[in-house]
Amino acid sequence: MTGESITPEGLEALKAELHELETTGRQEMSRRIEAARSLGDLKENAEYHIAKEDQAHLETKILRLRDRLRSAVVVEPDAGSAAFTFGTTAEVRDLATDKVHTWRIVGPTEADLGQGKLSAESPVAAALLGLAAGEEATVETPGGPRRYRIERLAA
Repeated sequence: MTGESITPEGLEALKAELHELETTGRQEMSRRIEAARSLGDLKENAEYHIAKEDQAHLETKILRLRDRLRSAVVVEPDAGSAAFTFGTTAEVRDLATDKVHTWRIVGPTEADLGQGKLSAESPVAAALLGLAAGEEATVETPGGPRRYRIERLAA
């Protein structure tokens, strides 16, 4: 299995999430199970069974995060590059709407379009990767082709 590309910030966020689940998350889950257990007969105790199921989901999430952390490949942004590369930010104009987006290309698990984080695996990012300011790309989208132009690379 090859590792998933991730920014240094994404790696820190992944570590923080894992730490939170392994400490606070497990402690809260333990309290829930104890509270449910105190309600009586475990065979008929829906609260207990729900808490145990939630505990299994929590442990599965922890295992998945550990796997992601083990396989993560940190990619440092190339600050000296004149092209839009992984980890860098650019102002990109949608030529159909004339709207300018500020996007940073990140790993797929870091992606959050609302925060301007565009997955490197998305068709838009794939088309824009490697382009310099002033260059354009056409991207096939479900709504038809869209044209984008890199306006400027952010420092």
